[in-house]
Amino acid sequence: MGVFDPVKGFGVTFGTMFKKVVTEEYPEVKKVTAPRFHGRHQLNRHPDGLEKCVGCELCAWACPADAIFVEGADNTEDARYSPGERFGADYQINYLRCIGCGLCIEACPTRSLTMTNEYELADDDRQKLIFTKEDLLAPLLAGMEQPPHPMRLGENEQDYYVNGPQLAAQGNQAQAAQTPGAGR
Repeated sequence: MGVFDPVKGFGVTFGTMFKKVVTEEYPEVKKVTAPRFHGRHQLNRHPDGLEKCVGCELCAWACPADAIFVEGADNTEDARYSPGERFGADYQINYLRCIGCGLCIEACPTRSLTMTNEYELADDDRQKLIFTKEDLLAPLLAGMEQPPHPMRLGENEQDYYVNGPQLAAQGNQAQAAQTPGAGR
């Protein structure tokens, strides 16, 4: 042990003592996330507005933190929420438990559940951190209709999942042709 060992130990302290402090100006300046960032979940829709979730509960089974609750129900001819036989009647994600692993996304067979880049999920009320289906559903875009309604993109479930992109493109072209002033 040398005589100068205690002084060398303070070398790191003295070296960083006079450097400029790096401060992030969050929440005034929001951080830009990576494109594949795992943030808040979203339940997606088909181009006609029907929900992609078929209430299979595979996401809940895959969740290691037991943060997802799904209860499926049957579609009827009068009330159709998804193109399949079933839909997710009750869907909840508890963000107090969610660890953001993305296993639920991988388990979803219909690509209904995805994750957005939204990362601000803090709140002082625990009940507000349990997101319901209404909180998680993607917003209705132009050309979409609020479910329940009949299937618009085909006669059966296979049309939606196998031919869905082509049928949606045809529907958008037909809608643009009917809209006055389209294509200008």
